[in-house]
Amino acid sequence: MKKLPPFDLVTVGHIAIDTIKSSNIRKPSPTLGGPPTYVSLAAAKLGARVSIVSKVGDDFSNKYLEWLRKTNIDLSGLKQIRGASTTRFTLEYRNSKRRLQLEARPPSILPKDIPNSLQANTVHVAPIANEIPVEVISKLRRQAKVLSIDPQGFVRKFDCSGHVTLTKWRQPETLAKVDIYKSAAEEIQAATGIRNLRLAMEQIGDCTVDIVIVTKGMRGAELLFQGQFYSIPAFKSKTFVDPTGAGDAFIGAFLAEHIHRKNVLWCASVGSAASSFVIEGIGPQRFGEKHEVYERANRIYENVTQKD
Repeated sequence: MKKLPPFDLVTVGHIAIDTIKSSNIRKPSPTLGGPPTYVSLAAAKLGARVSIVSKVGDDFSNKYLEWLRKTNIDLSGLKQIRGASTTRFTLEYRNSKRRLQLEARPPSILPKDIPNSLQANTVHVAPIANEIPVEVISKLRRQAKVLSIDPQGFVRKFDCSGHVTLTKWRQPETLAKVDIYKSAAEEIQAATGIRNLRLAMEQIGDCTVDIVIVTKGMRGAELLFQGQFYSIPAFKSKTFVDPTGAGDAFIGAFLAEHIHRKNVLWCASVGSAASSFVIEGIGPQRFGEKHEVYERANRIYENVTQKD
């Protein structure tokens, strides 16, 4: 019998501490965030064996560490850097727009931070503040069967006060190493410099990427697979509190199903279902149980449409 790798999914990128401001939140307070948190929680809820590679500062409290461990996330790849601050963002939502402010950031994740012994079915690369150099991606390519990427941190530019704007991806050749691409609509437009969403997705696909996913919030997601476009509906949640992390939950759940070679459209439906739970709470408070996610996924799957 072939020996399985120790992890189904490893997420690489900075954990963050977010302060989220919106009309739905009366008293904003720091909450755990960042792709490793949301991606891993969504995948773990579906039974995946998950781990992270990340760096935090010495301001990262033990309560966060204990909470992550209790959710079955392996933290052997998490490094706490003395004298550094954990990545901190202030996120302000107003009139369906999001304003990002970077308040602090620890050192980058370097090739030496990736254990040579690391083995994973799938690795998801998810920078949020340009903390992952291309050399890390090259090393991860050699250690993972499937390499997934969300380039949001590569298309962010920070001014002297930490205010975030989007810019074109400076190293798009990285995509030649990638099997699965996922980003928000505005980020793929920034990455490619193409406003037309379908043309932007086709450009990513032309870089030998097998699956291209673009999330569009309450308008669902678009998927490009084997030259065909599909529309993945969003589940209409009864409550809407906070969209932070919904896209990360989408790809975490998608990859948890993709690991088992499930139908790609089903994987995307599960991703959409998982993200619908996240928006019902503040930060990573709300994740559906496996049967709840599947219930919503079945309803979404029935309404997936192929686009001309």
